[in-house]
Amino acid sequence: MTRRPHVGLIGAGLLGLTAALSLGACSTTPPEEDPVQIKLRDLDTRLARIERVMTNQSLLEMSNQLEALRDDVRSMHNDVDLLSNSVESSRKQQRDLYADLDRRMKVLESHNGTSGPATAPMAAAASPPTAAIAPSAPMASSAPSAAAVPDILVGDDKSGYQTAFTYLKDGQYDRAVPAFQKFLATYPDSSLAENAQYWLGEANYVNKAYPEAEAAFQRVIDRYPQSRKVPDALLKIGYCRYEMKQWESAKLVLSQVITAFPDSADAKMAQQRIDKMTAEKH
Repeated sequence: MTRRPHVGLIGAGLLGLTAALSLGACSTTPPEEDPVQIKLRDLDTRLARIERVMTNQSLLEMSNQLEALRDDVRSMHNDVDLLSNSVESSRKQQRDLYADLDRRMKVLESHNGTSGPATAPMAAAASPPTAAIAPSAPMASSAPSAAAVPDILVGDDKSGYQTAFTYLKDGQYDRAVPAFQKFLATYPDSSLAENAQYWLGEANYVNKAYPEAEAAFQRVIDRYPQSRKVPDALLKIGYCRYEMKQWESAKLVLSQVITAFPDSADAKMAQQRIDKMTAEKH
């Protein structure tokens, strides 16, 4: 008789196979993603985009501000350049004016047998030297009457100084002397007083009024010890004493120029005058 498989065993095998297939299918299908995680990732993405936009806007604002600052700096540079050009132009005019005046005085002094210095401005020492011998008092009879320049009182100190300086520049020394004297009497506290005092000495020096010139130069040293004209004034005192044949006194003052202002043009000219006196056996 033929034996038939046991029904129970066959059913159990089928169930086991079905379960194994089900487990294999589950292992290959990814689990469903958590909706909360999806939402969080979406929020992170949107936040990142917003931050990029905000960052770009901030950079744009900073760039605009930086460009505005650059425009302001360029404008300020232009203003500074304009001011610098204006100041340099004024300085050039002053240098040309002084150079022309010094040239004229040098020519006059050479005609008188002397070699005048170029009165270039330079810094004075904190305690300027004084002349070894007290200057002679100006002689009233040697200067022209102050009435020769009544227009010195017209306007302010600048116009008065310009009037006197114009006389000097034009070689009208007989007018320049009283003009500067009247200016100093009228505006003793003017910022131009120290220059006026020095040019008064120059005008007297060219006129060969050496005692009066020395007195004027000495006042520059006494009244304006910080003036840039002090080295020139001290040198000219030495020149005045040379012209008055005060040889030893002239050498003493010129030596003071060399000692006090060793690197200046005045020191070189002082040495040249000392060498000249040595050659002349004075």
